[in-house]
Order: sequence, then structure tokens, then C-alpha cells
Amino acid sequence: MKRIDVRGLEGAALSEALAPVVDHLAGGGLIGYPTATVYGFGGAASSSAVERLARLKGRDPDRPFLLLVPDRDPLEALEWTPSARALAAGFWPGPLTLVLGDRAGALPAVVRSRQGGVAVRRSGHPVVRALLARAGHPITSTSANPPGAAPAIDADGCEAAWRAFGDGGEGLVIDAGPLPPSAASTIVDCLGEVPVVLREGAISVDELRRVVPELLSTAPHP
Repeated sequence: MKRIDVRGLEGAALSEALAPVVDHLAGGGLIGYPTATVYGFGGAASSSAVERLARLKGRDPDRPFLLLVPDRDPLEALEWTPSARALAAGFWPGPLTLVLGDRAGALPAVVRSRQGGVAVRRSGHPVVRALLARAGHPITSTSANPPGAAPAIDADGCEAAWRAFGDGGEGLVIDAGPLPPSAASTIVDCLGEVPVVLREGAISVDELRRVVPELLSTAPHP
């Protein structure tokens, strides 16, 4: 297990410190990193890296992981409803995951659901944004925790979760310091004309309805 300490770094210094992480991702490796709400595991959106991530988490390979996307990625190849655009404009970057249609196959099949949807988020964490800018491509994201355990909120917890699984190959953890306790991201299904909240998290249903009043929810309050 390797660790790269980026605490206190910003700008060009942060980007340079993340260069080995980008190389690690390019080689199909997995990383642990801060996602703004919790620490997560992730990798490139390639078949081999996604399969490795699914093994690490003991997750069904048919259940796709969400993608964190660079600020400059317009995502225009995906299917945007007016409601989805309004939600992105109101809450990105931030802890809001949108499930958008990708029936044309603009993104890799390994991150697309059987219904043709891809879960995407633009993170507000400066380290993630710097990493994505340096890499120039999306990365997968899933919480760094064994089933039933609370997600890690620091690099030590992330490493401990990795060792608890122990089947992801050599890992690299980005230490950006501890994160304040927070709920996970809110997930909204935007495949239909009326968006549906699948999981209420850091952004409440009430906040979302201030932007999209017709929004529905199947998620219990946290």
C-alpha cells in the first residue's frame, strides 16, 4: 500500500504531486481518495480496472459504479432532460449524483446500467478536481468501507478498509487529511422526464424541489 500526502498543497504543486496517481490509474491501478463527503475507492473507467474494483468491494460486476467527471467534460453526449440540467446547474460541483441516459454508448459499457443510464457527479473537493484535471478523464467512485461499516473519512480509515477486502492489487491512497462527517451524495434518477430521488443524502429532497418542484422520491429520509 502506497500513500501520497497532498495535505496543504494547491495549484501547480498539487497537480505535480498527483502525477504518480495519474500514472497509477493509466496502468489500471486502483486508488483511495477523498470525494468531498467520504473517502472512496476508484480507478479508470476501463474493463480491467472496473473488474478489479468490483472484486475489491465484493460487488456484482453488473452493478455499475458512478463516475466523477472533470470540470471541463461537457457530458453533452449524454441525455439531458430540462430537470437534469437544472439540478446540475443548481448543485454542481457538489454531492449530487445524476443518473443520465447513455443509450448511444458515449461512455464505456462497464459504467452503463442495463437501463442505459450512467451515474455521474462533478465533485467539489479540490484534490479530486485537480486529479481529474491532470488525468483528463473520469474515474470511478465507490465508498471505502466494508459492508455494514461506516465509510472512511481519512486516509488511515481508507487503508484499513482496503486491507479488510485485500483483493484489489497494489493500492495507492491520496492523503488529503480528514474529512468532516457528512452524509453520502444524493442520487437522482434523471432517465425520465420527471426526476426521482433514489437516495437522499447530503442534499435534501426539499432543497432539490426548490429547483425542480415536480421531483419525486422513493428514498426514505436519512
